[in-house]
Amino acid sequence: MLTQNLGYPRIGAFRELKKASELYWSGKESLQHLLTTGKKIREANWTLQKNAHIDLIPSNDFSFYDQVLDMSFTVNAIPERYHEIAEDRNNTETDLYFAMARGYQKDGKDIIAMEMTKWFDTNYHYIVPEFHKNQKFSLFSNKITNEYQEAKVLGIETKPVIIGPVSYLLLGKEKEDGFHRIELIKNLLPVYIEIIEKLEKMGAQWIQLDEPFLTLDLSDEEKKAYHLVYDQLRKKFPYLKIMVATYFDCTGDNLGLAVVLPIDALHIDLVRCPSQLNDILQTSFILSNTILSLGVIDGRNIWINDFEKSLSFIQKAIDVLGEDRVMIAPSCSLLHSPCDLDNEKDESVLTAEIKQWMAFAKQKIEEVANLKKLASIKDPQKLAIALKPNKDIIESRKNSPLIHKPQVKERVRNISDVHSRRASAFKIRQKKQEEALNLPLFPTTTIGSFPQTDEIRQLRAKLKNGTLSQDEYEQKVKSEIDRSILWQEEIGIDVLVHGEFERNDMVEYFGEQLDGYVFSQNGWVQSYGSRCVKPPIIYGDIERSKPMTVKWSQYAQSRTNHYMKGMLTGPVTILQWSFVRDDQSRSETTMQIALAIRDEVTDLEKAGIKIIQIDEPAIREGLPLHKADWDYYLNWAVKAFRISASGVKDETQIHTHMCYSEFNDIISHIANMDADVITIETSRSQMELLDAFADFNYPNEIGPGVYDIHSPRVPSVSEIENLLEKALAVIPARNLWVNPDCGLKTRKWAETELALKNMMIATKKLRQRIKETSGIEA
Repeated sequence: MLTQNLGYPRIGAFRELKKASELYWSGKESLQHLLTTGKKIREANWTLQKNAHIDLIPSNDFSFYDQVLDMSFTVNAIPERYHEIAEDRNNTETDLYFAMARGYQKDGKDIIAMEMTKWFDTNYHYIVPEFHKNQKFSLFSNKITNEYQEAKVLGIETKPVIIGPVSYLLLGKEKEDGFHRIELIKNLLPVYIEIIEKLEKMGAQWIQLDEPFLTLDLSDEEKKAYHLVYDQLRKKFPYLKIMVATYFDCTGDNLGLAVVLPIDALHIDLVRCPSQLNDILQTSFILSNTILSLGVIDGRNIWINDFEKSLSFIQKAIDVLGEDRVMIAPSCSLLHSPCDLDNEKDESVLTAEIKQWMAFAKQKIEEVANLKKLASIKDPQKLAIALKPNKDIIESRKNSPLIHKPQVKERVRNISDVHSRRASAFKIRQKKQEEALNLPLFPTTTIGSFPQTDEIRQLRAKLKNGTLSQDEYEQKVKSEIDRSILWQEEIGIDVLVHGEFERNDMVEYFGEQLDGYVFSQNGWVQSYGSRCVKPPIIYGDIERSKPMTVKWSQYAQSRTNHYMKGMLTGPVTILQWSFVRDDQSRSETTMQIALAIRDEVTDLEKAGIKIIQIDEPAIREGLPLHKADWDYYLNWAVKAFRISASGVKDETQIHTHMCYSEFNDIISHIANMDADVITIETSRSQMELLDAFADFNYPNEIGPGVYDIHSPRVPSVSEIENLLEKALAVIPARNLWVNPDCGLKTRKWAETELALKNMMIATKKLRQRIKETSGIEA
């Protein structure tokens, strides 16, 4: 019986990669410093797994930005607009790579970044490949073979991890009409063969091909592509051991396809879909020689593994297949887990009682190795003794009074339809809000946060370490708020934000003030590129014991005659971007959060805040991977938002924000959220996402983002004008807002100021044009 890992976090235990990347981008450190940092992280990861006695250790799971972008770079799926960067001798391949991810604005060149979207139902973002009809591919980068060789030099044999060719194409997007990207499989497959040939010649024994699309609904053509690819790979490489990894859900209707692929091992996710083990053991799979890799350790959460439960899966597989045909593994790549629980030293942050219930990536690797040892114990008495420490911890969590609050559970049970309905329909509310707010045509706003400078972060650090008093801290934050308000007024923004300078993260900030949450010091995970988040941990029932944002919103409103938005994170996003309980349903936890946010919304209204934004960027990312399960999820997710938003008067305007979502297939549910205004990400797709709203005839107001905040480039006035004209073609003028794609927390002030000034100039020009052509006073 073998152990394996599918992938390990690449940011470093203390976010070394983030820091090195940002120093390189800012010109403060050399490319060599960045490359050396990456090499040190890879070596540390490989060595850790070798010392834990993992049999199949992954390579090529490291990335300087994103693994899908790496694959596009490897197979030369580089969009034509970047070719001039490649041809400029002053640029390195690394500069070209980062330009694809972040855009490029230098030496008179202004090139937009590639589109970015969520990786299945996670909070990780990947760079979307761009495909054209009859596109050709070629080997452009040797990253995969280089990293395999790098480990080999260290004396560590690895299993190269490659995004499978079918999943790679399905992750992308057609950039012209008249074809489907799966048609490119015959052009792409020879490059994969070339890569695998090199690996085989270098001595690779195993290759892991990630095919997560085997857990999604597939067309007949996509299923044919799987047969084509793996039949050809088997024919070309009869002796190389090929593993196909599925994860994040059941293989479902694709089970019959997955079990007949001519491969040496199939990995399945038994955390997300435990039932598929029984399913697979009732197919012809049992008659083959294929190894079954059991994903029994949760790669996406932080709770300790229940060894007894995992051993029941392992033993069942062994009884049917034999030990030689069973592997033990995490459910998916540990990319989604923090690095090391041993780095959580401060018990005032994470108590020993709660910490014992947890496992980060390093501990999960140890759990894989421990399960192999436990599975080898044949004496029931000895096994019971060996399991007792783990069993005691599992039982202590089940019975802890820290977790369960009867009053919270009772309040959820008492939720009725009244809690999820505004007093009046939108058309009535819109008229009342127009009269109460008197905003101009095409009102302008931002999504909430302004740049979090080093000085702002240092303020929070000084408050935490006691070198700054609470009063001193609050005065300095108020000064930042005052400055941002004055600047917004000067450039003419209509609906202001206070900048969120007091907030560390849009979920963590609320988690710190809600009962039932706990935090880590170093529990960082990668969201995209150098962006790392430290998800709060929901360990018990959620309750709001006091207002969370009212004081800051009330102060900000007192400093201006403009409207100040109250800024909140919605219940589904708080759930999605936290490490959540696995001992009750996600819907139950979300309803607890929704009631807490509802209390905050009504308190904001009482405090005189007339516009309140409840961000829900994670609504779509929470979708189950199988469409048959969508309605159930969307019904409770939309209900949770409505519960949070429906306790206010008609005159109070409720905004929501969503980013990096394809809305076409869930647009009716988005409309059912009944937010007065929705702001969405559209600039990277050049307003393509608006088509869903136009086709559906979306009734409420919309703010399509007019510039991409995930890139440092500053959009020109004409570029923003062009996007606004595209928006006006599908949105009634009365319903159109103007705003950036997302919050500005990660940007620098210089680029933020220029971009927002350009946004305001473009808006004023549009208002003037409308006045001249239609006589409407804007």
